[in-house]
Amino acid sequence: MSQVKSNDTVKVHYTGKLKATGQVFDTSAKREPLEAQLGQGALIPGFEKGLVDMKVNEKKTIEIPKEEAYGEIIEELFHKVERTQLPKEINPEVGMGLVSKNPDGTEQQLRVAQVEEDHIIVDANHPLAGQDLVFELEVVEIH
Repeated sequence: MSQVKSNDTVKVHYTGKLKATGQVFDTSAKREPLEAQLGQGALIPGFEKGLVDMKVNEKKTIEIPKEEAYGEIIEELFHKVERTQLPKEINPEVGMGLVSKNPDGTEQQLRVAQVEEDHIIVDANHPLAGQDLVFELEVVEIH
């Protein structure tokens, strides 16, 4: 029986949890399994490492330290935005997601970290930055 190797394309069911609280942040349970080719940067490093050497129908639980997931929280990715720069219809609340357009036309996902009377603080870190993660994996197919 074959095992997952570097550069294989795999289909995998997963459930991702925060190690600190056990809270589920994502799962493929009620949808199609995730399909990805290893070695392409599509998966966080710890997730990819956890899949290597698994066989079809094998299940396992892995712990991924933040360094092999979404990294540490980077303070430079917090930015002050004057309320006058926000669209009038937006009433910002802590935790709210916002999208910013970059000069090159690409979009950046932001999260409201703090709300003050005349400004807000937005956070451009990945929402899972600074978190150790736990994934339950099940390999469904190897190509």
